[in-house]
Amino acid sequence: MLLRVDGLSLRLDGTALLDDISFSLDKGERLGLMGEAGAGKSLLLRTLLGLMPRGAELTGAIELNGIGLPATAAERAKWRGRQIGALLAHAESSLDPLRTVSALITEAQALAGRAIDVAAVLAELDLPAKLANYLPHDLSAAERRRVALGLALAAQPDLLLADEPAQGLDLIDQRRVLDLIARHCSERGMALVMASHDLKSLAMLSGRIMVLRAGKAIEAGEKAEIFGHPKHDFTRAVLSAGRHRAKTLMRTPIGGKLLDVRKVSRRYRLPDRSLFEPRRPVLALDGVSLAVRAGESVGVIGPQGAGKSTLARIIVGLERATAGELELNQQVYTGSDLPRLLRQGISLVAADPRPTFDPRLTVGQSIAEPLQLELQRSVDELSSRLVEIVASVGLATDVMDRPPGEFTISQLQRLAVARALVTRPRLVVLDDPVAALDVGARGEMLVLLNRLRADFGLSFLIIGHDLDLMRIAADRVLVMDRGKIVEVTTPAQLLEAPQHEVTQRLVAAQLPDVGIVPVF
Repeated sequence: MLLRVDGLSLRLDGTALLDDISFSLDKGERLGLMGEAGAGKSLLLRTLLGLMPRGAELTGAIELNGIGLPATAAERAKWRGRQIGALLAHAESSLDPLRTVSALITEAQALAGRAIDVAAVLAELDLPAKLANYLPHDLSAAERRRVALGLALAAQPDLLLADEPAQGLDLIDQRRVLDLIARHCSERGMALVMASHDLKSLAMLSGRIMVLRAGKAIEAGEKAEIFGHPKHDFTRAVLSAGRHRAKTLMRTPIGGKLLDVRKVSRRYRLPDRSLFEPRRPVLALDGVSLAVRAGESVGVIGPQGAGKSTLARIIVGLERATAGELELNQQVYTGSDLPRLLRQGISLVAADPRPTFDPRLTVGQSIAEPLQLELQRSVDELSSRLVEIVASVGLATDVMDRPPGEFTISQLQRLAVARALVTRPRLVVLDDPVAALDVGARGEMLVLLNRLRADFGLSFLIIGHDLDLMRIAADRVLVMDRGKIVEVTTPAQLLEAPQHEVTQRLVAAQLPDVGIVPVF
């Protein structure tokens, strides 16, 4: 037996964070942790690494190869570095920004006592050898994720702990990371414990599934049994939440042209890496033209670096186009020169709401900030609008006096939507609005967005990586690659008959569906 967890409990200030969790893994076995946000998935992985919250009381047993969890921090660090590899959520953000990829890999392998061959490591990660001398900020997000995976695998551990290993990546890069993990597990007999709210990723990589809720394991078994014949009501609810169908959601009538983007280009000049390695300007957008009609929901999808987020930032006035122009409500602008009176007619919802709320302000104060654009309104009118908009996203109005730290991420995303709607805009730009949510909250958010679109007569421009998001929430889909729109299609045609090579690659990279039917 490789890993044994027996009666594991973790308490902090009398509250049970993990409660009597037991399981075991043999060499090469793979366990997926499934559950809603806050269920204890990430905390369980960190506890296996010996990274418990300060002051927490741990009971039960954790044994790896018959040896218990070391008592001291220094011994646990060796345990993590040599026997257990860890790819925690957002691990790529912890890469030392002042060290090259080669230096990071060299240090990780030296600590593991292995011979160093940086080129071979990069080849294993499907990364070009030239990246060895790059700093982390020179890499794309997907490349940084693969480097973080390489550091986790540097010691050739017996066990890999992975927390949302593919979150935030486009379909092609997501599949590449998951395939890398699967290949290393198969070739080296490495065991895996993986936590994710993405049921498709869990189904691809796991042999067994454990369902967590409020720190307890409520159901566990073979993958086919859990996904095909779940016994617990909560498990059935989670699996059902992942199978929304577009026909069950509301639509709104579509009118005349609201936003017109005409031949917009954006060119960046990046700092040179050195005097001997100058960089060419980056053409992030290359003559992009599109239109969004009143009441229409337009999806924009494409691989990483296609220019989707740059386009969104120019539309909402956060960046200026190098060439071309935009027209909203019959007023022309080029990006950051968006007129003040026009700004209240367009809003942005970010993928992760947490950094968008000031922790020093109550959520009510944050939601009210955009109302500075409407100084001509009376205080009573603006106050009633705050109450109305918070209620419209399904939250009680008394939440406005609380700080953002008291809310779950799904509640914060609802509040972010409320903030976006408080100025009564006609166009809302949503940058991957469900990427950070668990599967249940994701389905609820999609239903909410479609209801708000119908109730308030909104137009949406939805930036996303997920084909299911496009299928459910978009009337029309634009596929981008290398700064250009390469295909314009409907969600049904996108999935059934993709035309462009990039579209075909995106569709081919999607994982099989998962639900209350045997699909694997």
